[in-house]
Amino acid sequence: MKKKFILEGLDCANCAAKMEKAINELDGVKEATVNFMTTKLVIDGEDEKMPTIIEEAEKIIKKIEPDTTMKKA
Repeated sequence: MKKKFILEGLDCANCAAKMEKAINELDGVKEATVNFMTTKLVIDGEDEKMPTIIEEAEKIIKKIEPDTTMKKA
């Protein structure tokens, strides 16, 4: 299952790379990509783990860049 999000307030390319790396390490994630230019996050993960993946991804984003919010695309 693929889910797409907009990362509002993302203003650091290095932070985007850190987010992508950390989200890719979550259990159940097949692939996660963060595009700094379009501020899009795409998570491809296991259906049954998706609610947990999204919750953990939000925590990662807030930890790396506290002013960034994750909205459904």
